[in-house]
Amino acid sequence: MRKKTGIFKRMARFIDKKIIVPVTKLVMKIAKFGGSNRSLETWLSRSNTLLFVSLFLALLVFVLFDQKKMLFNDTSAEVLKDQKVEAVYNEEAYVVEGLPDKVDITLMGSRSDLFIAKQSTASKVTVDLTGLKPGTHKVNIEYMRPNDSVEYSVNPSVATVNVYPKVSESKTLTTDLLNQDSLDAKLIVDNVTPEIDKVVIKGTDDENAINSLKKVATVKALVDVSALNNQEVGTVTLKDVPLKAYDSDGNGLDVEIVPSKIEVNVDLSSPSKTVPIRVIPKGDVTFGQAISSITLNESNVTVYGQKSVLDDLEYVPVEVDVDGLKENREYKLEIEKPKGVKSMSVNNVTVQIALGVATDKDISNVNIDVRNLNDKYSVQGLSQNDIQVTVNVKGVQSVLNSLTAEDIMAYIDLKDYKPGEYEVEVKVEGTDSRVQYLSKTKKVKIRVVEK
Repeated sequence: MRKKTGIFKRMARFIDKKIIVPVTKLVMKIAKFGGSNRSLETWLSRSNTLLFVSLFLALLVFVLFDQKKMLFNDTSAEVLKDQKVEAVYNEEAYVVEGLPDKVDITLMGSRSDLFIAKQSTASKVTVDLTGLKPGTHKVNIEYMRPNDSVEYSVNPSVATVNVYPKVSESKTLTTDLLNQDSLDAKLIVDNVTPEIDKVVIKGTDDENAINSLKKVATVKALVDVSALNNQEVGTVTLKDVPLKAYDSDGNGLDVEIVPSKIEVNVDLSSPSKTVPIRVIPKGDVTFGQAISSITLNESNVTVYGQKSVLDDLEYVPVEVDVDGLKENREYKLEIEKPKGVKSMSVNNVTVQIALGVATDKDISNVNIDVRNLNDKYSVQGLSQNDIQVTVNVKGVQSVLNSLTAEDIMAYIDLKDYKPGEYEVEVKVEGTDSRVQYLSKTKKVKIRVVEK
């Protein structure tokens, strides 16, 4: 009884010192500031008044504590989203499928207990599979609480799992380049060499398993080009390159790969070639006129890309719309990259086109070439008129004077043609883009035969 009385006395002194006295002083100052409230000052000066106020506040605090209405004693609930599930089993001997990767935990308790539970590093979600044999099992998902004062529920709380014996096999390793767009446009990846060419994959050989080893079609080292710190010509070594298994449809499989990361050497080079810029006029200039000259501020361009692409590239075309052109004109044009070219030294060009009086003439005995025919076949013209044509050329006189049959290419495109007789269209092009070329023979008759 004495102890309880002492506790209340200490509480009363604390409340009197920390609450009553400051509040009374504040009220006194307000009263004095008001100037005429003497009755209030007299009432507050009485010792009985202070005693009753202290007692009232002490009882109020006691009731609040007793009813658990303080902030940290209010009962509440919180949901912990996407909590990782940890399974306990012999990972060297078994493969487990069917466990959810993450679950949601609903915690219920006082706010103070919930705060402690969320901050605790001891709390985790576990599934104990120790002792389970191969087969299908229903298991409970448990939450390890930091203290017993917190109630919880797990969603989902039960999982159906399949346990398989673990086996292993060897697999050839390939490579896959990621984020190639991040590489300097003047560079290409010549070669990728992993430190090993075979890996061991571990899992189940059960065909019914989602990640069965029998579904593994390839294992790839995922080489991220954006991780190359040194983007210069030479060999760069990438460490900790991850490995991933895929099925025949390109879907990723969750199987164990040993090792899981490797080193890869990436060889970088910068193939380039300097070729001329060729202006290709599109359309017809005004009647009676022809292009007498084409002048460019840049006549050549250095292109970068795969060597196989550059070997076949003879020039970079720039198309100019001259349809209806009546007088000399200057064009500022953007150069489009040819297919397979990654970078160019020149991206824009200024073209000046001058006109002159048009004339024309015929050039005979232009041989017909064959393009895109399968190597298994050859072509025969059915007559002399089917192997040579006469081409009408149109341009200014000074240009036409130097033009010969060797400057003109007549051809037929026989892509996808099989053995048989056909009548095909003749196409004509020339080396001088100032000239217009037109075959006087529109079609020729040919025979495709096997060699």
